[in-house]
Amino acid sequence: MRRRETGWLFALISLLVLFAGCGTPAPSGAAVTTGSLYEEMIDMPGLAEFPDPAYKTVQFSSYDRRSILPGGPEWFANSDGFGREPVPGFEAVLSEPGEDGIGQYLVADVEGPGALVRLWTAAIEGTVQLWLDGQDVPVFDGTADDFFHRYLDAYDQSASLDRDLLERTLYQRDAVYAPVPFARRLRLVWTGNLEQVHFYQLEVRKYAPGTRVETFSPDDIDTYSETINRVIAALADPDANMPLSSEGAPVPIAIEIAPGESGEALVLEGPAAVHRLELKLEAADIDKALRQTLLNITFDGYPWGQVQSPLGDFFGAAPGINPDQSLPFTVQPDGTMISRFVMPFERSMRIRLDNAGDQAVVVTGSALPMDYDWDAERSMYFRARWRVDHELIADPQAVQDLPFLLAHGQGVYVGTTSILLNPNPIPTPGGNWWGEGDEKVFVDDDAQPSLFGTGSEDYYNYSWSSPDIFAFPYCGQPRNDGPGNRGFVTNYRWHVLDPLPFTDKIGFYMELYSHERTPGFSYARIGYHYGRPGMTDDHVAIMPDDLRELRLPEGWSPAARGGARNSVFHPTEEKLVGARLPAQSGRLFAGGSLPIWRPRTPGDTLQISVPVPADGEYRIHFVARLDPQGGMAQVRWDGEPANLRSGGSTIDLYRPHRTLLRNFTLEQRQLAAGTHTLELVFDGAAEGVEMPELGIDFVWVQKIEQRQAKTSCSVPSHCLLSVGSASPGVALRRRTRMRERPRVPGSSA
Repeated sequence: MRRRETGWLFALISLLVLFAGCGTPAPSGAAVTTGSLYEEMIDMPGLAEFPDPAYKTVQFSSYDRRSILPGGPEWFANSDGFGREPVPGFEAVLSEPGEDGIGQYLVADVEGPGALVRLWTAAIEGTVQLWLDGQDVPVFDGTADDFFHRYLDAYDQSASLDRDLLERTLYQRDAVYAPVPFARRLRLVWTGNLEQVHFYQLEVRKYAPGTRVETFSPDDIDTYSETINRVIAALADPDANMPLSSEGAPVPIAIEIAPGESGEALVLEGPAAVHRLELKLEAADIDKALRQTLLNITFDGYPWGQVQSPLGDFFGAAPGINPDQSLPFTVQPDGTMISRFVMPFERSMRIRLDNAGDQAVVVTGSALPMDYDWDAERSMYFRARWRVDHELIADPQAVQDLPFLLAHGQGVYVGTTSILLNPNPIPTPGGNWWGEGDEKVFVDDDAQPSLFGTGSEDYYNYSWSSPDIFAFPYCGQPRNDGPGNRGFVTNYRWHVLDPLPFTDKIGFYMELYSHERTPGFSYARIGYHYGRPGMTDDHVAIMPDDLRELRLPEGWSPAARGGARNSVFHPTEEKLVGARLPAQSGRLFAGGSLPIWRPRTPGDTLQISVPVPADGEYRIHFVARLDPQGGMAQVRWDGEPANLRSGGSTIDLYRPHRTLLRNFTLEQRQLAAGTHTLELVFDGAAEGVEMPELGIDFVWVQKIEQRQAKTSCSVPSHCLLSVGSASPGVALRRRTRMRERPRVPGSSA
């Protein structure tokens, strides 16, 4: 977030404008406490009403401080946390570096009342101190990595929390949601070396003057332990543990729609709200139908649906059926899709489905109504309007701000999805990464964004362009085909504890900033929000071409660029030793086909010859298919167990619901010129896999450059990925050396 000498004056003026127009001129009701903020973490009905007490959400981050003028010469500058930035990525320099390079820097200084609601870092050195209300002793004083990754662990009182759930509820991938209210002031100072890595994001609510807030104390963890444990249980499994505000029976939905036809699936009379919406689509080609069946939800007789989206995309885990659970949405393996976003209305609610495809579809499900009194001052309609751009050219030399939502009126922004097709042929994140770009969110009269981020994956709460499949209550990556970040990719993030209220307008943008020029890029997205009656936005009608069937390029070949430079690729079928294997066809696989090995007995061996052109240092990689039939194998090189960079020498290619391609990399080694042998020794399969398979797409040999790790990388925040590396492993190991910590659970690939 932008701050200069006069920044707080402008912020104060903007805040007063916000409070003047929010319909709540004087804060009222109970005080904001640590406990009440935890309650808000699962309060889905509360999102549907404009906040009282009113607040504005702002973000402090290590964004590139040269990005001053929107659309100007340095608007897409990208030195945002690796160190050696042209301008220090902080609010102010408090103490110039000494001979040891250590200085003190202001991360944030916020006049209260307020609340810290989100932390994130990819990696950060140094230490931080957090002061609340001008206290003499900081409430936190320790390593920056501990603060941004596991803040609550600093307090003995956290022993009263359910530790098994904490790591996947309050700690979500690389973000922390552990609210810290303050009555008068929050001040965070970083002490460290500007030459070292220091990525960070910190989000704060700034409440209306006069709002009663009880400042956080570590004893609050004990005081509100019952509340916190109940909240994290609901976050961990919202299908089982989320409270419902309805005692009524669900209203059934069942409709069949012919190609090119529309049908009304549900009509409800108000005032009321729908607390839970469940839908399931059946068709001959389900993936295609989920994109070509449009969901329209219209409240109170408006001419255009406040919700307009392809049915599958609306639930945040498209394209296709990708089982996933977050706080607002669940997608089950059988294709049942559930929304927990509360949808209030004063007079009526209608659900219409448009079949824009060429096949008949059947949609079944239900809507669970709840009693709701429409508040003329605060109630809002739920809104989710999908948009897409096909045939984009992603280009680091022509970065662009893609609009997610431009709206006028009063409302609250509550979530985001990005649904992509990335055809880049480099088989590793170091080169095929699409999301170097930052989010930029303008709220009301912002001259500079209230939120200015450090990378698309950072906004989505992960880092290092990771291809992992993961799901947390507020963030997830339910699809990433691979290898690397190639293929269909979907990310989501929900603003539940950190919603973005606006009284006049909002502009939500995300930069499209790739590692290299990539034509043929498709980028669909939704900015989920609530809006007061009278809101207008930039939505345009969804056209048939928007809903075209998307396919990966046919017969693609991996490219030896970026993190795969100095590489030679060998299709597996051309290098098999003494074996001929059947093949699976598909656009996901290099050359359009994948050799399938079906071993019968543990110990069965598959051999692949690997030519090495000259003596030298090499990395050996192979790309394998992960899917519901995947088996396990020990990896050997020239007859000896081969250590993988990920650890161990065994691979497990089983994934219960998805088909993915992933890189497996042997540890770097000195090799002599000639033919070597990569062996896979069958080691069984997961329970229930009756006919295990191992699909190896291709093997690649990468010569390691003997040079210093200094680079002219055009994307500074990910330069480590391109320095003698074929994956994010270099950066991840550097992060691990800072402090060993367990891998955040929730990842399945």
